[in-house]
Amino acid sequence: MVGSCIALSLAISMHIGLANDYNNIHPHARCDIDNTITGVYYNSEDKLSAYIGKKYNNLELGLVTGYSGGDIVPMIRYTNNGLFISPAYEFDTDNYGITIGFEIGFND
Repeated sequence: MVGSCIALSLAISMHIGLANDYNNIHPHARCDIDNTITGVYYNSEDKLSAYIGKKYNNLELGLVTGYSGGDIVPMIRYTNNGLFISPAYEFDTDNYGITIGFEIGFND
């Protein structure tokens, strides 16, 4: 059925160890079919990001657009019961940190 894979959610995040100021609210639309994930969300840099990847248990690996570091950059995210953690890198300051947050699904 067309459209049956669409899930809508809202994530709240914190950016730890980073120098810049970031958006902390991320609306998210996603499709998950046979552990292949695709979606769009409003990212930490106040831009729209699109991604594609694979989900392995609680680990998501893929490629994402919409960040200042490049047209397409790697994506990695660990999730567990709505909580998530992801590495972060500021290209302008050459600074590493992490993004942690909680994502609430609306049609789970």
